[in-house]
Amino acid sequence: MSAVVYEQREVRRARYAVAAVFAVHGAVTGSFATRVPWIQDHAGVSAGQLGLALAFPAIGASVAMPLAGRISHHFGARTALRGLISLWTIALVLPALAPNLWTLCLALFVYGATAGMADVAMNALGVEVENRLGKSIMSGLHGMWSAGALVGSAAGTLAAHLGSDARLHHVLAAATLTVLGLVACQWVLDLRPTEDEEPPPRFALPPKSALLIGAVGFCAVFAEGAALDWSAVYLRDQLAASAGLAAACTTGFMLTMALARIAGDAVVNRFGAVRTVRAGGVLAALGGLLIVVANHPAVAMSGFALMGLGIAVVVPLCFAAAGRSGPNPSQAIAGVATITYTSGLVAPSAIGGLAQLTSLVVSFGLVTVLACGLVGFAGVLRTGERDSLRVNRPDAVVPDPKA
Repeated sequence: MSAVVYEQREVRRARYAVAAVFAVHGAVTGSFATRVPWIQDHAGVSAGQLGLALAFPAIGASVAMPLAGRISHHFGARTALRGLISLWTIALVLPALAPNLWTLCLALFVYGATAGMADVAMNALGVEVENRLGKSIMSGLHGMWSAGALVGSAAGTLAAHLGSDARLHHVLAAATLTVLGLVACQWVLDLRPTEDEEPPPRFALPPKSALLIGAVGFCAVFAEGAALDWSAVYLRDQLAASAGLAAACTTGFMLTMALARIAGDAVVNRFGAVRTVRAGGVLAALGGLLIVVANHPAVAMSGFALMGLGIAVVVPLCFAAAGRSGPNPSQAIAGVATITYTSGLVAPSAIGGLAQLTSLVVSFGLVTVLACGLVGFAGVLRTGERDSLRVNRPDAVVPDPKA
């Protein structure tokens, strides 16, 4: 067997392995989200206190993500991911154990910190696999994350329906997901730094390129956070939809994003990142316009579906571009991830605050304007275009036509 054929097989195997890690990461999120009501009751916190506590995952992630590059440099990418994904799956147990507000905040800080570090490590490995294959796979990897989140939330919904204790549920889920994560990590790429390569700093400001790319991700994640947290409320309060129909709108939005991400790589490979994001921005803005002018739940639901379709591939493409924008992929990815996490933290409260001052219609008008920003700023993703990479990377694996 030639060295090139062997490397092709190794890289393809690494692709499926890192996809499995993405699914495990998403399953933890889905498992947690469905048991938040149980956790709230167990900790004895009010709705306002719960809102405060739920800010701590994003705070923890933002603080810890810059450390991921240094951990990968010290231990090697495979060992680092093995450790970080295990810490993340085990951290699922902590929130359900919290007896009060302060311990819940601490548990969610650790939960977010481990989530963010594992996020950076797996995205950096995904970008490296994409580089070696010479074709877009990041959208599909994030689609696997969404699929994992749906599976985790389905299992959590069943557990909640059966009235199970979230502590037992999360211990069992954490044990299962830890094993699956460790097994998948056996086949990810084992990247190691060269002897003369300087370790990345423990903490550093994101490079300028990451700030520009992060701005694109900010627009997409703001729209995603607004839709996830406020779509059901919008249908109920603005269009008098039933509780079931309002909940179905949120589920439909998540499903649309998952399917679009899984199918998105074919579009990116055909048209490139910049044109794909611009087209997505047009779809998202059109969806936002439908939401704003809707006089019937079906129109608003169509708008949310279009918005999910339009923004689905933006964040994966931002991570891919960040990983190619400079000499330190992990640092750039951490910078973009910090900006997108911040957007996800800001969006729900910003929408609520603006709605309090004006209305939800005006709030989603703002979301529509930000979606238009995807059209205008998509050009910054050109720094990560795959074709220019392959010209500059003679060691890139030539993809097998059957892959």
